[in-house]
Amino acid sequence: MAAAGRAVAVALLLVAVLCGVGLRLSDAIGVNWGTQLSHPLPASTVVRMLQDNGFDKVKLFDAEDAILGALKGSGIQVMVGIPNDMLADLAAGGKAADNWVAKNVSGHVRDGVDIRYVAVGNEPFLQTFNGTYLNTTFPAMQNVQAALVKAGVADKVKVTVPLNADVYQSPTGKPSDGDFRADIHGLMLTIVQFLASTGAPFVANVYPFISLYADPNFPLDYAFFQGSLAPVVDGGVTYQNTFDANHDTLVAALRRNGFGNVSIVVGEVGWPTDGDMNANLDYARRFNQGFLTHIASGQGTPLRPGPVDAYLFSLIDEDRKSIQPGNFERHWGIFNYDGTPKYPLSLAGGNGSTLKPARGVKYLDKKWCVLKPSADLGDQKVGDSVSYACGLADCTSLGYKTSCGGLDTKGNVSYAFNSYYQTMDQDERACDFKGLATTTSVDPSAGTCRFIIEIDVGAAANIISAARGVTAGAAAVLGAFVLSMLL
Repeated sequence: MAAAGRAVAVALLLVAVLCGVGLRLSDAIGVNWGTQLSHPLPASTVVRMLQDNGFDKVKLFDAEDAILGALKGSGIQVMVGIPNDMLADLAAGGKAADNWVAKNVSGHVRDGVDIRYVAVGNEPFLQTFNGTYLNTTFPAMQNVQAALVKAGVADKVKVTVPLNADVYQSPTGKPSDGDFRADIHGLMLTIVQFLASTGAPFVANVYPFISLYADPNFPLDYAFFQGSLAPVVDGGVTYQNTFDANHDTLVAALRRNGFGNVSIVVGEVGWPTDGDMNANLDYARRFNQGFLTHIASGQGTPLRPGPVDAYLFSLIDEDRKSIQPGNFERHWGIFNYDGTPKYPLSLAGGNGSTLKPARGVKYLDKKWCVLKPSADLGDQKVGDSVSYACGLADCTSLGYKTSCGGLDTKGNVSYAFNSYYQTMDQDERACDFKGLATTTSVDPSAGTCRFIIEIDVGAAANIISAARGVTAGAAAVLGAFVLSMLL
């Protein structure tokens, strides 16, 4: 999810389905491909997995040569992203934009990569950013657009900006009263005018899960697609789910300001599977399948009937994502870290085959790192070791009502040790912890808690990645979190 602090929003989920004679339902299904992993699958493996599952569009958060190269000739349409930390340079002058486009767009287009959009920034107007990108986002968009024109690809590649759903709202809660946020109203109209003039879509990221996470009184059934005990009645329309209501709030905002014909793309929408009591496999399958089935009907929403263009969030779990918004941030994938499907999901809306795993994945040896049976849990070294392990690896599956929430104290420690051990490519030095740990060939997984074995992608690169992967602040948070589980 984008990835940092998502505001309270309501609904969407990603996928695009064109309904019509002679078109496969999967012809417009998109997905977000994030790469913040300690052990990423090879780009060629992921591209083949996209093809095997019928994804026709992919949204990237950065321009990575290996990924764009793997997409060459794949037939997959690409939205390539520009990170927020590049906006200032791109806004400062046209030269930086010219260079970026030459390296990351026009060259790849000539090589056969089907790039359709450049996403300039990612949710830059989140209120949690405190206005950091308010003065650079639009100038950066203008300069990238000018660079695309110079490169001769502006007729094919459109400039847009993925925005969190908090940029529009309704003062009454009724979709028909939707308008853009007051503090950025003028800026939003400038951007929408730009989108309208170039034929680019308005890209909105919406997360009903975040609404539930932020407000325990949020009606759970309103997030799904089987009807709600708390629908929103808006004139002659009754909204039974957050997706339709949120989508139409944006439609109303565009109409209110004279841009009713601007197209809408759902840039991100999904449901996480771990890291929070409401992030689980059952809810994620229920939401995602409900969305796909709803969209596959071709009915659209009350204010915008017809096909909905959207990208699921996300493809694969990312163990290096920031956990500032919550521990669930690393668990949005419809696939596990190794490309295995988490649950049955039909992209064709319930009328087709379910997800297929990545092919040819190589794993490290079948061994795990666990706490020695003789270890004393009262030893200060245990707490220190857990804090260290979770600072450099992923312990977000430990917690109240998470997938590993049923482990006892020894299980929690072993999980932390193994997470670090796998992150460090099973280096024997990574399973010592001052003499507290040992390796085992017996899988310690229990119930819904899976002790992973990492994929084999090359030791040297991963150790460097692991050392950089978590900031000191995040390490402290993770360590304190797991230590609390020991008390």
